[in-house]
Amino acid sequence: MSTNTDATTGIPAQRGGDDKPRRPGKEQRFADGGGVLNVFSHGFLALWALLIIGPLIWIVLGSFKNNTEIGSSAWSWPSHWSFDAFGRAWQKGIGDFFVNTLIVLAGSLTLTMLLGAMAAYVLARYEFRGNRVIYYFFVAGAMFPVYLALVPLFFMVKNLGDVIPWLGLNQYVGLILVYTAYSLPFTVFFLYSFFRSLPSAVHEAAMIDGCSHSRAFFQVMVPMAKSGLISVFIFNVLGQWNQYLLPLTLMQQQSGSDPDHSMLAQGLMNLAQQSGYASDFPGLFAGMTIAMLPVLVVYLSFQRQVQAGLTSATLK
Repeated sequence: MSTNTDATTGIPAQRGGDDKPRRPGKEQRFADGGGVLNVFSHGFLALWALLIIGPLIWIVLGSFKNNTEIGSSAWSWPSHWSFDAFGRAWQKGIGDFFVNTLIVLAGSLTLTMLLGAMAAYVLARYEFRGNRVIYYFFVAGAMFPVYLALVPLFFMVKNLGDVIPWLGLNQYVGLILVYTAYSLPFTVFFLYSFFRSLPSAVHEAAMIDGCSHSRAFFQVMVPMAKSGLISVFIFNVLGQWNQYLLPLTLMQQQSGSDPDHSMLAQGLMNLAQQSGYASDFPGLFAGMTIAMLPVLVVYLSFQRQVQAGLTSATLK
């Protein structure tokens, strides 16, 4: 490498293999560009937040208006604050759809978290033949679009219901198992990396003290992985609560006497279609507000744990 003196500064400038002078202060000018990058990133995040919060505010305000006010101005304040629209939405079936969704989620989330955590723990902490094959099988399942399997899934559940009625169409247990099957790949994929990042010394000490494998999992590893479990739990709540295609395909009434077990997203769509030309937009907006509130409460309650779980999984 040769050197040459810069004519303007009098400071020797290094030459690389390409014989191009490298002026001093180049790195400083490059670092100064970080301010522009921060302004761009913060501006993009602010725009993204506005695009998300704006429709939410519009829906909440619309649930307190009447049809005339909604049609005249989207962002004006209601002339009279009343909860009548919420009562109408609840009486039109939103309450039943809400309860149906809670029943299905209670079962599917329990199975998803239990089976997903156990499978991810075994794949991450134990070496055995076929370990990687099973792991990549779960990864492939996470990349499989739901709508590609709707038709075979419909006939599979229908035929299963002919043998075991409580696993067929329009049955809670059948939808719970389908939700669990579709949520397991992402759960295993997320928790696999998290369990591998946990220290092995604590687990080895528990095994030396005579702890069984199941006890080591539930009493040692699960408390250590609490932040990761909460994070994937929130993602599963969001995905299953807002699910529309699966309940639309599987929760169909088979006869007039068959009870309506529609989920909340499915019920909101039915509410919009049944209104016809006499649309009750405040009632529809009130139903959407009822559907959003539980998800917002769950996320705001555990947002610190979600951020801690994502950060720790990334850093480790």
